[in-house]
Amino acid sequence: MSRRNSSADVPQRPIGLMLRVYRYALPEVREQLRHWRDKAEAMPDPELRKQAIASMTSKQFHCEGGSVYAVANLPMRHVLIPLIVAFQTISDYLDNLCDRSTSLDPEDFRRLHQSMLDAVDPAEPLHDYYEFREEKDDAGYLNELVKTCQASLRLLPSYPLAADTVRELVGLYCDLQVYKHIHRELREDALLTWWERHRGRFPAVAWNEFAAATGSTLGVFMLFLAASDPKLQPETVRQIHEAYFPYICGLHILLDYLIDQEEDLAGGDLNFCSYYDNMDRTVERIAFIVEEAKSKSEQLEHPGFHRMIIEGLLALYLSDPKVSKQRQVKTISRKLMKDSPLMRLFFFINSIWIRKTS
Repeated sequence: MSRRNSSADVPQRPIGLMLRVYRYALPEVREQLRHWRDKAEAMPDPELRKQAIASMTSKQFHCEGGSVYAVANLPMRHVLIPLIVAFQTISDYLDNLCDRSTSLDPEDFRRLHQSMLDAVDPAEPLHDYYEFREEKDDAGYLNELVKTCQASLRLLPSYPLAADTVRELVGLYCDLQVYKHIHRELREDALLTWWERHRGRFPAVAWNEFAAATGSTLGVFMLFLAASDPKLQPETVRQIHEAYFPYICGLHILLDYLIDQEEDLAGGDLNFCSYYDNMDRTVERIAFIVEEAKSKSEQLEHPGFHRMIIEGLLALYLSDPKVSKQRQVKTISRKLMKDSPLMRLFFFINSIWIRKTS
């Protein structure tokens, strides 16, 4: 979506964006999820069925949030919403399979996540994604999700321009999922070795912030939206990558980890916010990433839209009921919300309302 050529009617005000979300995104996302839930309930394997259903039950808001990118180009939402829902559903399903895995085999995790790489390459054949695990029979569920993504991408007029950058971000996401789910005593060393290969490109962030950024699908969704514009330019793809990775993506996942600290500690799960020395450092680094995200997004077309994404992320996560149950997180949340702009407060209220209606 280049500054000169994009004709997309992208909302620039919070009320306009949320009207589209309520009118188009939420009903259409929920319709798509009902379709995939019906498919999941038909899985013969009880463990795969359990994790597929659980991922949609507990993580529905991931698809709802991602659909914001679809309503930025309403005439293409019939392509973007099924694409975003299918891709995010793969991500959430595999995350559940790895988090609650019957295996700690990196080869298994790598092969499962091959499905995400295949999903963003319309020319790629399907693979045996369950090759290295005991549970296998999903009645074609994962294959259908991959094929839905591939079919949708063929309908995006400029996807060939965005494809390499999308594959890069998805590749990093897959790396993270492998390294963070292996044996606990091996995780940190694997992540630090991985970081050494990439740190030269991202000198402004620490290893835990880079790793967090790789866990977000928002950059991929923004590139899907950009590829729906037939006049997309290569420079626009570069600018999107620079704004979203590691800043907007990093903010997204650091906020997610921030509110999950107590839960992750109890479950023995890796949490990237736990690597900050203290509460003040946590606030300082997240605030830095917020400012960088805002600065970089000003270089994009429709900066108001991206500003709403940033403020919406802060509102969504800091309004989560988990915040009030964790004293330190509540204190951090108050500091981050201090002197909040009206836009963030607007999204804060909307986030509470959407949770109640989900």
